[in-house]
Amino acid sequence: MSNPGLYIHVPFCRKKCPYCDFYSVGFREDLAEQYADAVTRNLRYYNERYDTVYFGGGTPILLARHIPQILAECDIADGAEITVECNPCEMNKETLEILFSAGVNRLSVGVQSASNRELKALGRAHDFEQAKRAIFTAYEVGFLDISADIMLGTPVQTAESLSHTIGELGKLPLTHISAYLLKIEPNTVFGKNMAAELRSPVLPDEDETAELYLSAVRMLTGIGFKQYEISNFAKDGTESKHNLKYWRREEYLGIGPAAHSFYNGKRFAIERNLQEFMTSPRQIEVITDENPDEIEEKIMLGLRLTEGIEKPLWERVKRAFPLIPEKYYKIENERLSLTAEGFLVSNEIISTLLVHMEDL
Repeated sequence: MSNPGLYIHVPFCRKKCPYCDFYSVGFREDLAEQYADAVTRNLRYYNERYDTVYFGGGTPILLARHIPQILAECDIADGAEITVECNPCEMNKETLEILFSAGVNRLSVGVQSASNRELKALGRAHDFEQAKRAIFTAYEVGFLDISADIMLGTPVQTAESLSHTIGELGKLPLTHISAYLLKIEPNTVFGKNMAAELRSPVLPDEDETAELYLSAVRMLTGIGFKQYEISNFAKDGTESKHNLKYWRREEYLGIGPAAHSFYNGKRFAIERNLQEFMTSPRQIEVITDENPDEIEEKIMLGLRLTEGIEKPLWERVKRAFPLIPEKYYKIENERLSLTAEGFLVSNEIISTLLVHMEDL
């Protein structure tokens, strides 16, 4: 049995991106210090051994000088994957050397696009040259496992600009690329603008977005990044071990405001309240599912992966197969998985399957 993973939510940003719905507040060094103390206090309470650690956010690299303190408090298994999400604006050599010396061995860089026009439309503070320099600097410091995020279906994006972005990423020392479809959340600047009919942002329509996604899958595969999950592509052996825990229904512990956990058989979340997190003797767990359904979750999460689900699981839902167009799924080596077209409508497919689940 594997050790649990550890997710640490770092709720600090210099500036909030207009599309982002993740919990964050403005960065202040005094708050960062109090937050780091609260994280280490909670680590002592749970007293676990972890084989993956993931600092998400927010902008976790803002916490760079406190990350050695946090990792020193962790009981980390040999060979563990330790990831920090990074904004290119914060990736200078000194900061990266602090992370590398502390044992961080994987970076996830928010590149988003190689088009400066698209970056501006997304409200990003960096341009692509800055992102390129940041990735090369990280590689020179010693990071050999570097992932880049890009976004699909964004304002002013075209098939040509997406092709340019993926071509440019192919020239960088990357091992992993995440390609996320932009989703407009109601509490973001983008969401409020659309609700107020300000017509900003102007997005590709549904068909155009679908074609952008399918093109991204083809192009990333063509430059050596194999799809292993709806939005994730990796060179051989560099899949995100931490994120695979989510999709394979393995346990992970979340620490920090807005963090989620699947731990000791329960699912729980921490309130989106930095002050409460910092002042409480230990973080307050809000149970979201006392007794999650194992079979349902294995089907729902497993179908996010290109490896799909094994026969004993898909046999429970096979009476729904006639309701799903054949182009959306395949059965190979007794495993059911979705095609790239199927991933685009995965929520609808999974809902259909679960509604028709049989007890065997």
